[in-house]
Amino acid sequence: MSDVEVETLAKKNITRMNKLQKRLRREVGSAIADYNMIEDGDRVMCCLSGGKDSYTMLDILMNLQQRAPIKFEIVAVNLDQKQPGFPEDILPAYLDKLGVAYHILEKDTYSIVKEKIPEGKTTCSLCSRLRRGTLYGFAQHIGATKIALGHHRDDIIETMFLNMFYGGKLKAMPPKLLSDDGANMVIRPLAYCREKDIEAYSDLKEFPIIPCNLCGSQENLKRGEIKNMLKLWDKQAPGRLETIFTAMQNTAPSQGVDREQFDFISLMRNPDADNKGDVADADLPAFDFVDINNNGHINLDVSNRIDVVATFKP
Repeated sequence: MSDVEVETLAKKNITRMNKLQKRLRREVGSAIADYNMIEDGDRVMCCLSGGKDSYTMLDILMNLQQRAPIKFEIVAVNLDQKQPGFPEDILPAYLDKLGVAYHILEKDTYSIVKEKIPEGKTTCSLCSRLRRGTLYGFAQHIGATKIALGHHRDDIIETMFLNMFYGGKLKAMPPKLLSDDGANMVIRPLAYCREKDIEAYSDLKEFPIIPCNLCGSQENLKRGEIKNMLKLWDKQAPGRLETIFTAMQNTAPSQGVDREQFDFISLMRNPDADNKGDVADADLPAFDFVDINNNGHINLDVSNRIDVVATFKP
């Protein structure tokens, strides 16, 4: 490749990176505003795993920090779980270069997971529980008011289908979550961001990715099956994932079957209510029946048998 071609490619990559950063910044800003994730004076603990998602989250939050009308502090935290071959120098060198405050926590959760989980079984559940407990405790130690995790929109959708298919529950990852003890507030600033945008941005920024030797090394995970299913849907019907996420933001408990979310037991008709049809379909006609003979056939198309009080609008 000639010098001219190299220069042209570099310019194109810079342009693409700027567009991606602008899009991600807009989406993160919208998520923060919609869910009131970050407030003035917050100390946000950004949890870094060394993967593309958490690197992108930190990058965008630091970018927004310079532009936001409010003041908030960022503290980056990595949990070194003592996985064999973990490159301990990469994250400190990267964070020193950024000039952001950070802490590297060392806790051998890797050995616990390998001891407790039989070979071939999924390690994610125990690993995440141990990691979460350590990070929650440290957040209180440093006075962090928010704990930022790098889960994106695809993660949220995948989790919903995982729980639906394998857990019999219709739940996902909320963009904002209060811990069970009420002491910690977890936020997911990338909740509106697509994984493919994050991946492209990470490649262009050349983040020093650190692979995970636990979850990253497991084959045939159920989450992988769900991810492949969603990728196929996205390819076959572009826009479907956007529609799914929008649906997750527009739930209707009264139209479901969950007795805990809606009081079906006490649901009663009002015998004195005006007959106005189904307000959910306001454009459909409602009828006031007159001159009805017992045991007779009623032809709804005969005008003298009904009084149309609403006109259907297709």
